[in-house]
Amino acid sequence: MRILFLTHGYNSLTQRLHGELAARGHDVAVEFDIADSVAEEAVALFRPDLIVAPYLRRAIPEAIWRQHVCLVVHPGIVGDRGPSALDWAIMDGEREWGVTVLQAEAEMDAGPIWASAVFPLRRAKKSSIYRNEVTEAACRAVLEAVDKFAAADAAPTPLAAAGGRGRLRPLIRQADRRIDWQRDDTATVLRKLDAADGFPGVADELFGEPCHLFDAWPEARLKGVPGTLIARRETALARATADGAVWLGHIKRGRPDDIKLPATLAFPAQAAAIAAAPLAGWQAAGYDTWQDIRYEEAGGVGFLHFEFYNGAMGTYHCERLRAAFAWAASRPTRVIVLMGGTDFWSNGIHLNLIEHAASPADESWANINAIDDLAEAILRCDSHLTVAAMQGNAGAGGCFLARAADAVWARDGVTLNPHYKNMGNLYGSEFWTYLLPPRVGSAGAQRIMQRRLPMTAPEAVASGFYDACLAADPAAFRVDVARRAAELAAAPDFAARIVAKADKRRSDEAAKPLAVYRAEELAQMKRNFYGFDPSYHVARWHFVRKSLPSWTPRHLAKHRELDWAA
Repeated sequence: MRILFLTHGYNSLTQRLHGELAARGHDVAVEFDIADSVAEEAVALFRPDLIVAPYLRRAIPEAIWRQHVCLVVHPGIVGDRGPSALDWAIMDGEREWGVTVLQAEAEMDAGPIWASAVFPLRRAKKSSIYRNEVTEAACRAVLEAVDKFAAADAAPTPLAAAGGRGRLRPLIRQADRRIDWQRDDTATVLRKLDAADGFPGVADELFGEPCHLFDAWPEARLKGVPGTLIARRETALARATADGAVWLGHIKRGRPDDIKLPATLAFPAQAAAIAAAPLAGWQAAGYDTWQDIRYEEAGGVGFLHFEFYNGAMGTYHCERLRAAFAWAASRPTRVIVLMGGTDFWSNGIHLNLIEHAASPADESWANINAIDDLAEAILRCDSHLTVAAMQGNAGAGGCFLARAADAVWARDGVTLNPHYKNMGNLYGSEFWTYLLPPRVGSAGAQRIMQRRLPMTAPEAVASGFYDACLAADPAAFRVDVARRAAELAAAPDFAARIVAKADKRRSDEAAKPLAVYRAEELAQMKRNFYGFDPSYHVARWHFVRKSLPSWTPRHLAKHRELDWAA
């Protein structure tokens, strides 16, 4: 079918649904919901059989839903209505939640239901639940709804007849989220912060200034006077609750031009005066605490986890991760598995930290060199077999940083964006010119780098870019990764593989040194950072401030191409 996505933005759920429907042979176009007239024009141009709204912040125009079936993806259980569905579910401590696909009508979230799916609601940040459980449930429900619609003889179930325990809830406000640091226990504080993570955060005050808090983690051992900041670790701050403490990973100060930053960088002078609470080395702490890089070992396998917020890796993150990798390579193991984080493996350089820097161009240069140093360390590792186990999404440089490993195993369900051009036409580095063409061919590399569209894990494996697509369930994925890595470590030909790996690296180095690939890529990146074309700096400015789009990019809105033929 011809399916038009009408969406507020091209977020992770929209990307995943785009890939899933396109893989099933549907012709999908995307239009950002900017204004009624723009949406109506898109419908007239594309002439869709079906309209899907994966992510909206306002009602679909009546002129559209009266003439076309519009399927709205609502992140709530059957009967749930209102704009803050997932927020309230987390705040209320629901044990089970879901996604409902309903047909747009005059009353918001009150149309007939085409499909629904439920899932256990774990204790986690709203952003994490949305990227994982909500996305998986939405895929199941949307695919079911699309199949029903295509069958022609199926009809949706009226809301009144659908049952369900959901109810109409109002827009959640900051007054509902307010933390009483003197009385709220750690569990309550975490629920409030988790329910606001990603957007809009919890309004609060630190050091006498208004701010918004994000990225909370439990702390099992530290205690202090409720409400006071009691420790710092790397870029996070610990704040005491009524019965313990939580770590605050990110903060947005209250000035109009402020952006979300790691907590210690949002208030650098004040944070420096707080006592440090470092962990002893890279080993997993073994209790609830904030630890962005942690190492675990099982038999002959070392697992290196790096839980960086939104997958962004600044200069400091890259340098610390390179040190952790070097330490892991000194261990008496045979395989190193780079696990990334739960939600993201890596999205490459840290655009917020770059935007915050005194010289964004200089920080861009430092950041790209730091991530190149990390990629080169992985490529030159001659003591271990290395595996990138991608349990979370990846984008731009993160996709190629993973490819620096000897093998890449991706979870079925992750979304990959192995291209740079959407960020102001960046050329890209991380040795992609060395890593990509041998895997997919020169023409394949050109397609991947130019097309600017997301890639599914099965598609990445089919193209040759990655090596295996494993279980979709995150827990099952981790079990499978551990089993496969143990088999690699115990394989009788392990020594021969290490020799073959070293021989290939020497042969490749003789043909063209890594330093030459790196210099060629960085020469292009230097033009992006310091050249006359400001596209990268403009795109980054809008990205970190979450500017509302004024138009839909043409690689998504193909119905607006000059040569479009309906």
